[in-house]
Amino acid sequence: MQADKAKINRLLKTARGQIDGILKMVEEDRYCMDISHQLMATEAILNKANKEILTAHLKSCVTNAKTDEEREEKVDELVTMLGKIM
Repeated sequence: MQADKAKINRLLKTARGQIDGILKMVEEDRYCMDISHQLMATEAILNKANKEILTAHLKSCVTNAKTDEEREEKVDELVTMLGKIM
């Protein structure tokens, strides 16, 4: 993985902290909309981490593929992943 590991770790640890907070909110029977807002914020952080990883994949794995066949395989992987995201 060629993504900035420190940045990815920071994002994932932030998301983990938010999830812990959301679990506490659920246990405390907090207001539904407040929980939903926190879930959306966590999703945004996870999406940002995924974007970083996919960008690094494109910039390193795809562009550094040794053969056209390998490059095509890497591009196909990326297209499949984008289809899942959308």
